[in-house]
Amino acid sequence: MSSVRTPDPEQPAWLSPQALDETRARVPILYVEAVPVRVDSLGRVECVGLLLRGSIDTGAITRTLVSGRVLLGESVRDALLRNLEKDLGPQAFPRLPTSVVPFTVAEYHPMPGLSSLHDARQHAVALVYVVPVTGECEPRQDALELTWMTPDEALHTDVLHEMEGGRGLLVRQALAHLGALPA
Repeated sequence: MSSVRTPDPEQPAWLSPQALDETRARVPILYVEAVPVRVDSLGRVECVGLLLRGSIDTGAITRTLVSGRVLLGESVRDALLRNLEKDLGPQAFPRLPTSVVPFTVAEYHPMPGLSSLHDARQHAVALVYVVPVTGECEPRQDALELTWMTPDEALHTDVLHEMEGGRGLLVRQALAHLGALPA
């Protein structure tokens, strides 16, 4: 999950780091995640966008998806748009889905082995979307870069092993959902 640590004084729904840690220890946290894609004129997936991030906690460099919490009082659609802009920049021009029904729901557990998805900080539930992006992406916040990969490249074993918390599974599910799994 995205790990923005600085409280936003203009967001009254933002938790302090201490309050967030306490909440994470007691209840699952709701997130939205997005698999950014570039599509051709017929809607076929040409590329998948994967973020490259450095972990504040471990110093590891990993690949991940657009991700972030849904804030108190915020709609799922607004959370998705805010996190796309946060991670991809204001000129990404995402085409949000007309429905807020995700293509899958991902559940992350703090204890490894309970599922394919893991987040050591918390039990989290994420609504996961595929979002076509048409503009220029300039990652912000804690992302180092966005790499556009063909479906074949994104599903390469080395890339899947770089994916944070088992998110390679979500990339595979997204491509399957779109009928874009390589042969």
